[in-house]
Amino acid sequence: MEFKIENMTCGGCARSVSKVIQSVDADAKVDADPVTRMIKVDTSANPADVRQALAQAGYPSAG
Repeated sequence: MEFKIENMTCGGCARSVSKVIQSVDADAKVDADPVTRMIKVDTSANPADVRQALAQAGYPSAG
């Protein structure tokens, strides 16, 4: 799945987003690109759970 995170603007943000996703699924593989503000996630978690965790951490997704 892919998400656009508008306020992921740096490497620190990308690490934070990755940690949030891995709190939902510890085995998730996350490829975060702060330049395009896109993340690609390989996970078995429910997309709604991932979106909710991101929003609660201050990184709402646009997709």
